[in-house]
Amino acid sequence: MGETMIKKQLLQVAIAFDQFINTLFGGMADETISSRAYRLRYKNKFWGSFKKFIDLLFFFQKDHCYKSYISEINRQHLPDEFYCVVCAEKIDQ
Repeated sequence: MGETMIKKQLLQVAIAFDQFINTLFGGMADETISSRAYRLRYKNKFWGSFKKFIDLLFFFQKDHCYKSYISEINRQHLPDEFYCVVCAEKIDQ
């Protein structure tokens, strides 16, 4: 397994763990904590503050929670193979 494949696999494991923790605390199963914090940032002070905290943790990625939210909407964490199947199914219909 090449270094790139290992990094991709580690990222998948990190996303899965993040989604698992989010689900344990009442979130949707296919959403990361960062995405949830961005989505609920105006709902109450907790999520607004938590979003700021997460963005501080990921200081090296500007607007981390926003980018996570957009990534969830666009399903960018899925492997390329998934998109080929979806495209083929849409073409067949």
